[in-house]
Amino acid sequence: MLAAGSATLGGEMNWQRVLRRGGSLLNIVGMPNRLAHEKSPYLLQHAENPVDWYPWGEEAFAKARSEQKPIFLSIGYSTCHWCHVMAHESFENAEIAELLNRYFVPIKVDREERPDVDRVYMAYVQATTGHGGWPLSAWLTPALKPFYGGTYFPPEEVRGRHGFATVLRALSQGWANEKELLIAEGERVLGALRAHFEISKGSGHGSAGELITASADAFEKAFQYFHEAFDGGEGGFGGAPKFPRASNLNLLFRIAAAEGAASAKGREALGMAELTLKKMAQGGIRDHVGGGFHRYSVDDEWFVPHFEKMLYDQAQIAVNYLDAYQATGRETYAWVARDTLDYMLRDLVAPDGGFFSAEDADSLVAHGGKEHVEGAFYLWTKEEIDAVLGNDAELLYTHFGVRGGGNVAPERDPHGEFRGKNLLFQRQALAESARLCGFALDEANERLLSALRRLREARNHKPRPHLDDKIITAWNGLAVSALARAARVLDESAYASAAVLAAEFIYRELYDENRGILYRSYRFGRSRVEGFAEDYAFLTQGLIDLYEATFNVRWLQWALRLQEKMDTLFWDQAAGGYFNSAAEDASIVMRLKEDYDGAEPAPSSVAAMNLMRLAVISGDEQGFKDRARRTVLAFQSQWSQMPQALPQMLCALELILEPPSQVVLAGDPGTRAFHELLAVVNRQSSPRRALVGANSADGWEWLAARAPWLAAMRSIEGKTTAYVCEHYVCRPPVTNVMELEALLN
Repeated sequence: MLAAGSATLGGEMNWQRVLRRGGSLLNIVGMPNRLAHEKSPYLLQHAENPVDWYPWGEEAFAKARSEQKPIFLSIGYSTCHWCHVMAHESFENAEIAELLNRYFVPIKVDREERPDVDRVYMAYVQATTGHGGWPLSAWLTPALKPFYGGTYFPPEEVRGRHGFATVLRALSQGWANEKELLIAEGERVLGALRAHFEISKGSGHGSAGELITASADAFEKAFQYFHEAFDGGEGGFGGAPKFPRASNLNLLFRIAAAEGAASAKGREALGMAELTLKKMAQGGIRDHVGGGFHRYSVDDEWFVPHFEKMLYDQAQIAVNYLDAYQATGRETYAWVARDTLDYMLRDLVAPDGGFFSAEDADSLVAHGGKEHVEGAFYLWTKEEIDAVLGNDAELLYTHFGVRGGGNVAPERDPHGEFRGKNLLFQRQALAESARLCGFALDEANERLLSALRRLREARNHKPRPHLDDKIITAWNGLAVSALARAARVLDESAYASAAVLAAEFIYRELYDENRGILYRSYRFGRSRVEGFAEDYAFLTQGLIDLYEATFNVRWLQWALRLQEKMDTLFWDQAAGGYFNSAAEDASIVMRLKEDYDGAEPAPSSVAAMNLMRLAVISGDEQGFKDRARRTVLAFQSQWSQMPQALPQMLCALELILEPPSQVVLAGDPGTRAFHELLAVVNRQSSPRRALVGANSADGWEWLAARAPWLAAMRSIEGKTTAYVCEHYVCRPPVTNVMELEALLN
């Protein structure tokens, strides 16, 4: 496996480059519809459509009410391939635009700006059609209640699928002739959805014994599910398409730690996680030239990806590789983590420290052209590589399977977009590639690193994919977590510095200190949309991780304030758990609680873990633990029946059943002695261990005031001193590395 080169925090990135890549505000003068005044790159992509789009808001709702027209709601995001397809086929089509404008009030929503809106209507479409995805298409009454929906519609009938124009005509006639029936259908379906979500959730109450019994069964069911679904040849779970669902691996690493690496179940859990990460790192789903991971693999071998790159994937996958490194000590996993984080720091970081959202799958084939093709930026002809590497290309061809006619088989290229092109895919271990080409291993590694750097430099002259330059609070929270974890596990202060810059950006630009609230996103100024439960949960997690990486209590103080505000805005007092959105928004017709740990974990899953971690130093330990327990119990119906749906919540459940131990380091974090003891703690994989310390006397006093059990823990004879505690009962303090290693093993 190849090590990544280091990246500067900003590199050559500046706002001019961002403007060029982001499809920004350069062309809004003269745009014909209201989306021209929005900040979202997705909405701006539709600002020149002939469709008379409205953004989500009262202006559109009032028009629908006053004219008694149904609403056509289209939800997507700027790096969504099929959103681009439907936009080109239908929303740029004058005939279809005329139908939409005459008979409907068309509304566009960026799902990344308004996940609350997306989740309501996605729940409806999934319940009524059995599937979901983007673009999401829903038709609503003027009271915002859905009566028909789907995802992508072709402009005309194709292979039995209704064409979009046909659907629009039918629904316009239905509204004209049977309006009351459609309104009643909206009421009926919404009522059924409300009943489903109420029944499927627990009460948030239950005895400790009941929770222990239910959890043991859930963990066994989850392990059995992963065991049966595991692809023993290629890693991952199930067949194509394969997604890098980070929370699955989080649970497997936690099971391995809980069961012990020497146990049969521990070995199997670790083995499933390891093989998955190994195959992902070798596959085309990983960008071997530029670092980072694409969204998912369309096949079961991780070979041909859907090429978009999302910030939330990079952050969570990096943590998976850090966990693998801690669990096994294999340097390969540390290299992949660095490679992923360095991609973020080179290509996704904003000049002021926050992180952009995503890069598109599609890009122009050539500068000045008009043809966009998925993967154009990432694919290579053999001739292109020859031109860059010349006689140095043989090793790269051998290692990554490059062929003269391309290496993507026709059956994996249904649209013929990859013909004659090569997707880099590690065919064998580097040692074998070195042997085949007659190089020593170290020389082969250096040659490949040099070749990949040269390819990256050449690729930078291609038209880049569109960059969605929104800075989303929740996803930046995940990025802060990943960087802070990397700073600890890899002992690299540059990652801590990057995490601090990102946290400071959010505090400065996306946090209203007077009201104590977060805003959802930033792009040339913060949006009007206030934060959702996931923004508070993910950022709180990031701040706890950042505290443990820096021992600066300011991050812990902010985390506690955010947790308190999250409890105020989103807590379900009756049943426990956290709603996705605050109660005040009248445009949200159904207030939901996310019950699935998917591409992003559910806010309640992360919040339950945060509560347990904060309990150590909260000053209200029992209150935090009770709220964590009620959060998990609120979803008991889901995790007891389908535990694989909530693997991140099972991680929180495990922490509730076996609360974390504590390692307290008393001393100056700037000293070598402190660093040596800290390195002992950081080398070991222990998800049930809280780390406590402070980088100043004032910080220590603040901690001791909130958690009096810390007050007596001082350095001995001026030496950095470690205290290892279980249930707040501490072993005798130690001051050297060997003694601490003995206590932790």
